[in-house]
Amino acid sequence: MKKRVTLTFPKKIVQIPVTYRLAKDFNIAASILRAQVAPNQVGKLVLELSGDIDALESAIEWLKTQGIGVSLASREILINEESCVDCGLCTGVCPTEALILEPETFKLKLLRSRCVFCEQCIVACPVGAITTNL
Repeated sequence: MKKRVTLTFPKKIVQIPVTYRLAKDFNIAASILRAQVAPNQVGKLVLELSGDIDALESAIEWLKTQGIGVSLASREILINEESCVDCGLCTGVCPTEALILEPETFKLKLLRSRCVFCEQCIVACPVGAITTNL
């Protein structure tokens, strides 16, 4: 099973080796989708966790006991098709090629399975047609 979670670290505990502990103690694979962690600052980490459902639940409970804020990531990138001018600027900044211009129609298409929610496309969009659901 897979779950996407956003972890928020208080500045006192950003040094905890979270992905190592998830792998070693819970047999959970953790893919880092986005990270913003620095010493003595609040840190955020977006992970995709893979493993047994019971192990995932135990791992999430362990994270909470460590003082780490855990929220299930239900964010999505949204494209307002009425505002979008299909210019393709967002495709140039997308690191996973989740945004493409369809070759036949030159219309923007989002491949949700590739999106890692880096939000670079939001900043790149000149008309503000790309947002998130949160």
